Amino acid sequence: MKKALHTIAALSCAVSLAVGLSACSRDPDTRLAVDKDGKTVVERYGQLQVIGPNLCDQAGNPVQLRGMSSHALQWHGKYANKQVLQWLRDDWNCQLWRAALYLTEGGYITAPYLKEKVVESIKAGIDLGMYIIVDWHVHRDQDPNVYKEQSLEFFREMAQTYGSYPNVIYEICNEPNGKQVTWSGQIKPYAEEIIAEIRKYDPDNIIVVGTPTWSQDVDEAAKDPIQGQKNIMYTLHFYAGSHGKELMAKAETAMQKGLAIFVTEWGTTLNTGDQFFPDKTMPWLSFMKKHHISWANWSVNNKGEDSGILVFNADREGKGNWKESDLSKSGQFMRKVLRNELKIK
Repeated sequence: MKKALHTIAALSCAVSLAVGLSACSRDPDTRLAVDKDGKTVVERYGQLQVIGPNLCDQAGNPVQLRGMSSHALQWHGKYANKQVLQWLRDDWNCQLWRAALYLTEGGYITAPYLKEKVVESIKAGIDLGMYIIVDWHVHRDQDPNVYKEQSLEFFREMAQTYGSYPNVIYEICNEPNGKQVTWSGQIKPYAEEIIAEIRKYDPDNIIVVGTPTWSQDVDEAAKDPIQGQKNIMYTLHFYAGSHGKELMAKAETAMQKGLAIFVTEWGTTLNTGDQFFPDKTMPWLSFMKKHHISWANWSVNNKGEDSGILVFNADREGKGNWKESDLSKSGQFMRKVLRNELKIK
């Protein structure tokens, strides 16, 4: 049985926000972090499950979770704390947080203490009633098998310690990439091993599996999906300035074949993190709403890149409570999206 959800008293500002936002949506899925009765998204949705191509709540209703991703925890881990997550929940209406544990570039493989930032994120999510994506951020290492033994150890510990909480979502390989890294040859066999290890300790929380070409080729995974496991989803990543209808078509092909898709990372910019494209972002937001595809936007950082939600050097101490002047153009846009202040058709 899942451990009892931590009951928290939602701040009055969060309740007021929920009352105001609930009137903005005619969709039965209100997409609220905290509803007008003060119930968090985890209290309302509970144990997530996959039914066909849909992520569903414990009652079997399709839902769309929305929230923010951290940047690399070794560089911007100061934002992976309860104070920032509570601000994102109460002011931004974020239902989820993604903790991006890079493996290389100064990440977990050479700095294993970074695991504590993931743990801090999970504990904050449990307290705040948010869903937390635990992101094993395969990136420049390309092939998830390079650090498979470390992955098995890491996810074993996460599942043993936190698998009894419905808040946890496992993302087991962020962006496999490289011509030599194929779905059936490298990614699927890796995923099957990691899934089997997680399922020894956590039989039902959602597991999201990366797909080839920086998690764009979901159609390739659809040709040879993972069998014999429940509550498995597949990763699609896009950057609105670089990716459009061709990638949407891949997603539709995969969903038509029964794959459940989770956009664990996406940006309002080019895939380089440069140039803000609100006009190209809106079709993607409509596409994800139409198909009830859950998402995490990239990312919470103050390095000055266009895809970051904070302007250069804003909130250097990681405390939240951001003013509009702290937010980049993308940050201002994403806050409106998450608060349901922009109409998504």
